[in-house]
Amino acid sequence: MKYGYARVSSQDQNLARQLQRLKEVGMDRIYEEKISGAINERPELMKILKRLKPGDELYVIEMERLGRNNEYLTHIFMEVYLKGAKLVILDLPTFDDIDDANMRNFLRNIFIETKKFQAESERKRIRIRQRQGIELAKKRGGL
Repeated sequence: MKYGYARVSSQDQNLARQLQRLKEVGMDRIYEEKISGAINERPELMKILKRLKPGDELYVIEMERLGRNNEYLTHIFMEVYLKGAKLVILDLPTFDDIDDANMRNFLRNIFIETKKFQAESERKRIRIRQRQGIELAKKRGGL
């Protein structure tokens, strides 16, 4: 399923530009919101995140449509990733285009959080394998 998310910060702003771009890409469903990006609890975005399943895709035209602070954006990225879905930011600059300190800082945070998640996941897998080995050894009379 391809979900589109369009957001502007205030009631007097217009979503037309975002909606047109998302329609051009071919969304199955587009969610619209007029609420500040500084507010993390955005009902329409929360609906999408709850519905995401492995293989789904969430589209926004710009990263700023998801939020304004690096911590919250990292949270959104990780939630999409953990659900097995894909986040597509249509106007995301290439790495060669990144000269903004905030963007570099954000990408660094994403990298750090991803590495922490991978390390935590590996540690959990090691513990599971250890428990399985101990149980097997007990059954064989080794412990």
